[in-house]
Amino acid sequence: MSAQTPPEPRLSATILLLREAAPAPQVLMVKRHYEIDFAAGALVFPGGKAAAGDTDPGWDDWTDGDYGPVQQDARIAAIREAFEESGILLARHSKARGPGAPLVGADLALELAPHRAAVDRGEQPFLDLMREHGLVLALDSLIHFGHWITPVMMPKRFDTHFYVAPAPSGQVAAHDGRETTDAVWLSASDALAQEKSGQATIIFPTRMNLVKLARANSLADAQARFAAEPVITVLPEPGRTEAQEPCLFIPAEAGYGQTVELLSNVKV
Repeated sequence: MSAQTPPEPRLSATILLLREAAPAPQVLMVKRHYEIDFAAGALVFPGGKAAAGDTDPGWDDWTDGDYGPVQQDARIAAIREAFEESGILLARHSKARGPGAPLVGADLALELAPHRAAVDRGEQPFLDLMREHGLVLALDSLIHFGHWITPVMMPKRFDTHFYVAPAPSGQVAAHDGRETTDAVWLSASDALAQEKSGQATIIFPTRMNLVKLARANSLADAQARFAAEPVITVLPEPGRTEAQEPCLFIPAEAGYGQTVELLSNVKV
């Protein structure tokens, strides 16, 4: 690859797990480990790069919902990453499957929790774990929420799909201690306030998706609102403001209410 050729972005997925709260729904956020090479110490949504096993054709029989190759792979990655990083599992018993059917409860999630590290390290295929326990992934529980591609000038690039989904009733989130060091439930407004006050580090795409989420005033509102909204791909374009400050531009039609971000504010 020449110096002029940007690296190809890697398929990635992130999930905004929501639970009902007043006055606004809360989203699960995890704190990245300080020794991680990307977004170290930042508050993020559970997620990461798609793994080779996420594209296994064997998943066709162990997933609910039909979304085509890219969306299926990304949704599998999102659910796997949520399981690895938080212990929350969006799955159903295969004998009681089907779009909209109830998800597994806390007992089974706790039973499978000891497998999180092995799945994360690639020592145990996630598909095998689901098969062994007669589970299917609830891909239909995810609502496509955002699509961001890392700018071309970055050395590491990701093609990231964001999803919102209700957290399964009774399941408890717990950080993994390797990639993440904390797991917290926050309203979008509270998370943004922490970033503004310097209490938390939040990277640009995460912040913009929190701004978007903050428009929802309940879990039902979030599900209905974002299921009805189109997802516009955001590939931030480098440029300069009228004052000649280096910045990134994002399309207005993406619906984030902001089109310019100063590079001095962009954390990596």
